[in-house]
Amino acid sequence: MNQKNSRRQFVKKTGATVLGSTLGFNILTANGYKHKINSDTIKVGLIGCGGRGTGAALQATLADPNVVLTAMGDAFQDRLDKSYDNLLIENADKILVDGEHKFVGFDAYKKVLETDVDLVILTTPPCFRPAHIEAAIAAGKHIFAEKPMAVDAPGIRRVIASAKLAKEKGLALMSGFCWRHDTPKVDSYKRILDGAIGDVHTVYNTYNTGALWSHDRKADWSDMEYQLRNWLYYTWMSGDHIIEQAIHSIDLMRWGFGDELPISAVGTGGRQARTEAKYGNIYDHFATVFEYADGRKGFHISRQQKDCSRAYHVEMLGSGGRSYLDVFRKHEIMPTGKSSWLWEGENTNMYQNEHNTLFAGIRKGEYFNDGVRAAESTMMGILSRMVAYTGQTITYEDALNSQEVLGPNIDDYNMDKSWPMKDVAMPGITKFV
Repeated sequence: MNQKNSRRQFVKKTGATVLGSTLGFNILTANGYKHKINSDTIKVGLIGCGGRGTGAALQATLADPNVVLTAMGDAFQDRLDKSYDNLLIENADKILVDGEHKFVGFDAYKKVLETDVDLVILTTPPCFRPAHIEAAIAAGKHIFAEKPMAVDAPGIRRVIASAKLAKEKGLALMSGFCWRHDTPKVDSYKRILDGAIGDVHTVYNTYNTGALWSHDRKADWSDMEYQLRNWLYYTWMSGDHIIEQAIHSIDLMRWGFGDELPISAVGTGGRQARTEAKYGNIYDHFATVFEYADGRKGFHISRQQKDCSRAYHVEMLGSGGRSYLDVFRKHEIMPTGKSSWLWEGENTNMYQNEHNTLFAGIRKGEYFNDGVRAAESTMMGILSRMVAYTGQTITYEDALNSQEVLGPNIDDYNMDKSWPMKDVAMPGITKFV
């Protein structure tokens, strides 16, 4: 897959399902025998069969010669079926999911975890992430969890606790903060953090993009199904776009500060170009200033507005120069009084790199775990949303200790039960909880 293609865009074509029957440890298909399962096989379960999950499942099966997909779960049958068909097209020999290991419904995650999979891919809407991570660790499974890690502070606290427990139990937990595995950025950040531009004191980052997809309501959809199929636009499901999407840029900013956390933030945001009811209750733009204990500052701007100029980059100013990293293209470091350094190496697919690292670590018994870091970066996005929604300056500590729970308990989800949508936040009126 082209690295510039996100998992949302993975495989839009369709294909016929290959029918198979189990014969011992082999699965016979119209094309012959598939992958043979043995004691060294790493079996993977997919929980959340949208574009992200399908892409991640493919990359997992390509990361190691003895990895297979053996179970799948999703809230919707049609999404599971499409994902399965697309995976067969891409890597049929590694897709060993029979009819008894395809699970549909809100409890599908439990059924996947009850199978003999060794690792689960968690790519449902972010509102489910804390509970799914907890359940996977309790079941003794390694985890790949797509970003963001939660939508509210109580969820973040749960993920931090789960990540620490995973380390104690010797379980891998890799997040979907994919830029941390992007070759140009790994090389560039190493130079910057080694002092190429001196001490970094200011970071400016952007995630300005266009409009995203939405699905028109069908007559037989309940309110819950409609919201689930358009989860991007509901704060209780996505956390708003600054968390669901622009969190990548905030994580890149944090990386430039050596992964230190801010002490507070102030910001703004709103809903100007995307005001129709179909866009739920999220904003379409944010701007945040993060304050650090020693006076350093981070500036973040993001928007999802159609037909506007786009920007997706990170600029850093240091005591001895500056750097400019365009997310997809130019990576330049400009030390004061010295020649600039421009990254010109051979790039690789960062999505694949994530899974290569994850599975190589499992093979070696060196279990990759960035769960705490990923949760903290997600919390910075939640802090940014909080200051925009309320219009207040809020400390990171207060935000992390917030008691506001945005959605229902995972066991209370029901396709016929709607969850009340909060009004669009209004700064100065919406309160910090």
